[in-house]
Order: sequence, then C-alpha cells, then structure tokens
Amino acid sequence: MSNKLPSAFIRSLIQNYNIEGEEFIKSHESGEQLTSIRLNNFKPSSAFQEQKEIPWCPAGRYLNERPSFTADPLFHAGCYYVQEASSMFLEHVLKHTTDLNASNKVLDLCAAPGGKSTLISSLINEDSFLLSNEIIKTRVPVLTDNLTKWGPVNTFVSNNDPRDFKRLGAYFDIVVVDAPCSGSGMFRKDPDAINEWSESAVLLCSQRQQRILADIYPALLQSGTLIYSTCSYSKQENEDISDWLCDSFGLSSIQIPIEMEWGIEETLSAKHKCYGYRFYPHKVKGEGFFIAAFRKTGPSPEAQIKRAKETRINQHSESIIRNWLKPELDLRILGLQDDFFAINKEHEADLQYLQSNLYLKKSGVRLGKVMGKDLVPNHELALSLILNGSVQRIEVTREQAISYLKRDELKLETNVMGWALFCYQGHPLGWAKMLGNRMNNYFPKEIRIMNQSIT
Repeated sequence: MSNKLPSAFIRSLIQNYNIEGEEFIKSHESGEQLTSIRLNNFKPSSAFQEQKEIPWCPAGRYLNERPSFTADPLFHAGCYYVQEASSMFLEHVLKHTTDLNASNKVLDLCAAPGGKSTLISSLINEDSFLLSNEIIKTRVPVLTDNLTKWGPVNTFVSNNDPRDFKRLGAYFDIVVVDAPCSGSGMFRKDPDAINEWSESAVLLCSQRQQRILADIYPALLQSGTLIYSTCSYSKQENEDISDWLCDSFGLSSIQIPIEMEWGIEETLSAKHKCYGYRFYPHKVKGEGFFIAAFRKTGPSPEAQIKRAKETRINQHSESIIRNWLKPELDLRILGLQDDFFAINKEHEADLQYLQSNLYLKKSGVRLGKVMGKDLVPNHELALSLILNGSVQRIEVTREQAISYLKRDELKLETNVMGWALFCYQGHPLGWAKMLGNRMNNYFPKEIRIMNQSIT
C-alpha cells in the first residue's frame, strides 16, 4: 500500500484496529509538521496566549508556524515548554485518576527531556513532590535544565535503573512510565525512524517494557495510580502490555472520559478489556501516541520512612542565604559539600530516604556558595519560584537578552552594583555581577546560545 511505511506495520493496524489505511498513509505522506507548546502557569507571559488551545490541556497551544525558540528569551526563562500535543493528554488522565489536591509522591520514571515532568510539576500542589528519573546518564543534564527553568522547589531528579526502586518499598502514589518503544508514532515527525522499525524490534521493546514495569511495580502504593504510555502503534507494546499487567499484578483498568470531537480512539485489550487511548495523526491534531491508566489493588510492603534527622547549616551562612529567599516560604536550607540547596521543610524525611536508596542528581533548588559575607548565587536560584522579590534586577531588551544568553560582551548603562538578576519582560534569565564600568556574566556556559547567527 505504501513504499514508505512498512507493509506489515500497516496491515497490523488495519487487522487489529480497522484504521482507515489510505487516510493514515496520506497523513504521513503530506509532510505536515505540527508545532505545539505548553505555557508555564507559574511564569505567565505574553508568549502564544492567543494561539489555538489544545482541547485536553488548557495550557497547551497549537502554533501556526514553528518559530526559532532558541532566539526567544522567554523560552530560556522557562515561560513555556515545546511539547508534542498528544503527549499533553497526560494532564487529562491525571485529573481523572488522581486527587491532585492531596499530598502526592509522584515518580516520572523515564523522564528526559522533561515534557511530562514539567506538566506534572504544573499540576501537583506544594505539599506534593515529583521525582523525575532518567535511566540514561547523558540525558540527565537536559532533564535537570528543563526542570530548573520550570521553577518549583518540590522537584528532585535521579539517575537510576528501574530495578533500583524496589529498594524503596511501596512509596509512590503515582507512577508515570512513558516507556522506551519502537517509535512508530513518530514516523511522520521523524521519517528516519521508519528505517529502524521492524517486527523484531517491536518484540524486543515489548520485552523491555515488561521488565521496566515489573521492576517499578513494587514501588507503587496500594490504591496508587500507574500511567503507562508509548509513542508506538503496535498492539504488542500497548494493549498486550495492559493485559500482561493485569495477568501479572493486582491492577485494574481505569476508563478516562473523552470528547468525541477530539478524535481519540478508545480501545479495549483482548483479554481483560483494559481501556487504552490511541492517537492517530489522520484523526487527531498530534502525533501517534498510546496511554492507559491503572489502579493498584494488590498489597505491597509499605515504605518505612523514618523521621527526618534535622540537619542545620551554620547560622552565619543561613542568615546570608535567607535574605535571598521569599520569607513567607517554609524552606529547609541544606548543605552539599561547599554548596547549599533548598527544599520544602516537609520533604526533608523523604529526601533523606531517597538519598539512602537512589542516586540523586538534583534536590529542590540549588542556591549557591557562601563566600565571606555574600552568596555567589546559583543559576537554579535565578529561575526558581523561591527567590526574594527584593533582589536587584536589570530589565533588558530582546537584543541585550540574546547577547547575555550567548555570553557575548554586553555594556549597559546602569547604577546597579553587585549581584543583579537579568530579566526580559519581567522574567529572570540569570545572574550577572555589575562592577561599575563592566559586568561579569554568570549565565552557565554549558547552556549558552551557541548559534552566532541568532541576533
């Protein structure tokens, strides 16, 4: 039927799900590329407010064309995240499976680059916390950077294999597993992925998904929510996994309400009639996606979390740091070698428990180092939601912001002396130290704009 899409792949979709084969193929041959973003409600801005809203995600927007995000200071400030529209359906699933007003411990198991983690961060309350885990070490920095830009303090990042979470016992109220998959849902967006697809690759992915889910299942609390998703169309990676979960563990399927005009297909697995939700590009304004939700009904040994061992930094350092933080927040300031970071006070016991069992890469907000009578502030503090509003700020134009983000030489006429927060349209970009006739740019070198053609 098509020289482009594998015939076995198309045949399986028609046989298993009776899809409209010709329309499905045309949607891939059209060359249409969709661009969507999700606004950060913690950092309201003028960015894309008037664009068309994604129906299952109120903060999501379809863009008429793809701009240069790298050339937009608001992107670097964390005012929005570039995310595929179909995957934003996670918000709708969370709202219909979980009490988001409760205090929840949430795990995003396969989290990089951070789309689903920033979405979860937007939905949970301050008493909850999110642990974003990435298995592949080289992908952890981009995950950490994206969560830093998003701003909240109640986020941790870990770099662990799923089997490591067994050490926690039943601990999380919500576990999100966006599993590694054969990637057929991305064929339109990434045509090169077609050449990598095979039936054997699908089988291998299915086996890997089962291992990941088996490893993480003990870490889910009884009555907790498991949300499983892939960017694959293959039955073996989706509905068959749902049946396998019900065969292997004490899980029950959760039906999610959907609107007919959204074009999302509700499916039932063959054996246990588990609900699943499929996104096809000829029916939905988005790429290929599958998601299913489950409730854990079987018991598990619950995690035994000890009362936090209260750790105090020296009074001199704490008094200096407190001046940089919003006074109304109940934060715990902790030391890490010669650095300091802040978490919500009620999460200290959880942090100690996680540190004793996992390899954490980020905990709350990194604040900086105390040098004499001053704090050398960290970039995380600049983009966080805990920074004191009294900190010196310098508002810059777009051109000045781009120069700052490139770490180019930048001369400003200002009376500000000492540490200052560079801001664009009121949104922090990072730190600089003003020294009279010159400035030291403290924007991190590893995330600076490298493309010198951007002006």
